[in-house]
Amino acid sequence: MTTSFAPGHVWITGASTGMGRELAIRFAINGSRVTVSARSEDKLAELASLNQNIVPVPLDVSDRNSVQAAYRDAVSANGPVDCAIFNAAIWHRSRGTEFDHEPFLRSMEINYFGVAWGLEAVMADMAARGEGQIAIVSSVAGYCGLPGSAYYGPTKSALITLAETYRPELQRHGVKLQVVNPGFVKTPLTAGNSFPMPFLMELDDAVDRLMSGLQSSRFEITFPRRMAILMKLVAMLPYPLYFWLMAQMSRRRS
Repeated sequence: MTTSFAPGHVWITGASTGMGRELAIRFAINGSRVTVSARSEDKLAELASLNQNIVPVPLDVSDRNSVQAAYRDAVSANGPVDCAIFNAAIWHRSRGTEFDHEPFLRSMEINYFGVAWGLEAVMADMAARGEGQIAIVSSVAGYCGLPGSAYYGPTKSALITLAETYRPELQRHGVKLQVVNPGFVKTPLTAGNSFPMPFLMELDDAVDRLMSGLQSSRFEITFPRRMAILMKLVAMLPYPLYFWLMAQMSRRRS
């Protein structure tokens, strides 16, 4: 499945690898002006060399000032942002009763505040123009607490709530806000996982689904559908059954 979806100017964070990188290439081929942002200047430069429509603007999403500066550079290079895709994320596995404050802090700084600073940068301008599109990449891991996800899962739950909160207000101003909740996709983020990953998707298929969803009016874009349905059903279980199931999962991952 392919799509010719091509907003005028697309800004993508977390664009150096995985879905962000593939999205940038697809949009550029379709004719969009694409600003790609991440911490890795070398990877962004390599990505920009693939298509003249791609402009690299490095940033650190955990640094509010860096995000604001990158947004100004993006607008200077490519004009007003028509579609912003906030995709940067990190994953650290939590283990049992260990509590390590550093991955907690770093996960929140990148996965949650990295999106919050992006929203701060684009929302007012889009609302003033009465048009624009924002996609927040969360995860099905944000539906409920999962073994090993104490650092990652809460950041994704927070993003879902953030998107739900802003959606009605932004819609009133002509701005479409969507949340993207992928399951397992073959990317560098999942490559190091040693546990089973049900319904693992190929990157190309995942990006096809994402771009198709961006063209729709749906609030939630999720894939693979079977994984999303399964996780939503798990989240609806009565707590005794839910915690029994989580205990079984935890034993298999230990």
